[in-house]
Amino acid sequence: MRLIENNSSKIQLQIDEMKQLRAEYDTKEQYCIFCKDPSKPIPGMTLQESVSLDALTKYLKHLEDKYAEIEQLMSKKYLPAQRKADLDEEMIVVLERRDLAENLNNELQFRHQRLQIISQALTLWVKSDMSRSFQDFLEHIQKNKDLHGEQGIVEELLEDDPGKAKEAEILLYYIERFNELISLGEYEKAVYFAANSPRRILQNTGTVSKFKAVGKIRGKPFPLLLFFEAIFSISHAFKHPVDAELTLEGIKCGLSEKRLDLVINWVTQERLTFSEESGDVIFDYGEQDTYNKAKCLALAQIIYSECGLHKKALLCLCKQGQIQGAMEYIQQFKDFSSDDLMQLIKLCPHTELIQCLTKEWNGKPPYLSFGLAVLHLFSVDMKKVGVKLLQEINKGGKDAVEHLMINDPFCSLEKWQELANICLQNGFDKLSNDIMSVLRSQAGVTEISEDDYTVNLMQHVFW
Repeated sequence: MRLIENNSSKIQLQIDEMKQLRAEYDTKEQYCIFCKDPSKPIPGMTLQESVSLDALTKYLKHLEDKYAEIEQLMSKKYLPAQRKADLDEEMIVVLERRDLAENLNNELQFRHQRLQIISQALTLWVKSDMSRSFQDFLEHIQKNKDLHGEQGIVEELLEDDPGKAKEAEILLYYIERFNELISLGEYEKAVYFAANSPRRILQNTGTVSKFKAVGKIRGKPFPLLLFFEAIFSISHAFKHPVDAELTLEGIKCGLSEKRLDLVINWVTQERLTFSEESGDVIFDYGEQDTYNKAKCLALAQIIYSECGLHKKALLCLCKQGQIQGAMEYIQQFKDFSSDDLMQLIKLCPHTELIQCLTKEWNGKPPYLSFGLAVLHLFSVDMKKVGVKLLQEINKGGKDAVEHLMINDPFCSLEKWQELANICLQNGFDKLSNDIMSVLRSQAGVTEISEDDYTVNLMQHVFW
């Protein structure tokens, strides 16, 4: 009985402790927000350890130590947002003081150089006979470049406006300030600072390389894309357009970021220098993005036309399905050879295009021979397109074949015979017979029809 009572008292004490802990938990429950379901097993602990008070106490101590360590790291590595604002204000004040000091330093340097010039001029004047006044002597120096060998330097230093003499220092300041902004991580400020730099001193491939090295920043715009947006948007403010290398890099950047809308605006609205590579980049992008293929072809056509690449511009027109526009383009720029047009139908084998090229256009003879075009298609493993053309011409009957052959001055007799054999091999027996019939009639040979087989061919001998 005594043992049982002792055990019962121990159990009762444990129950009381659990009730007390539960009561404390209930009072704090409204302030506690669990990120995980408390009914689930504790990560890193077995089920037996999860119900052991000693194991839980030890684990709690471990978590408290870890929390204290993280809190200490947070206090060292991170600062409140207000502290950052205070530092920004301090930096602005320091930068203003630096600018004032630089201006004062520049002014003092200018005065020092001017005093040096005057001092040297005075020394020369004293060594001379001093027959003229000192002011006349200075004017004589400016005219004859007796000092430093450069009239421009003397005139600038003797003037009261030091702006002309400090242009190089201004450019140097822009470069140093830009590098400073990059090192501070102020990429957006660096972008607009570079875009507005005098004489476009920071609009070059070196700046592009620096923004490429920065890469993308989570939650912020891509600095390289911002740079191209900025320099392209102010391109009209300069006498010369943005150079071809920067234009190409900007188009590549815009397309890599899936911003075809920006590229469209740049190509159609801004002052850029186009190149064949720029057109090729947009053309290849359209081949991959079928949804925007028509837009890409139109943009590539604009660039190719600007660069005088008429073959590629014509290909873009044909791939857009603008066959009538392509024919007008060929008529406008009369520098397309038959080999160029053969290559065109190979790259863009539209039946309508081939038919337009092999027929009269606006009263002018066809640009290509129908027979040679079909033979070319069969020779470059484009049999389906060739067969389709044969089907179309076969629908017109013998009269259409004869009209086509008579108005085709490029295809020789041997080539037409070769075409007739191809028709025979591909199941166009009637078309093959029509071609051979026209060939025989053109050669002065009359073909006897089936109705004439009953006529006695030797009858004239007996008359």
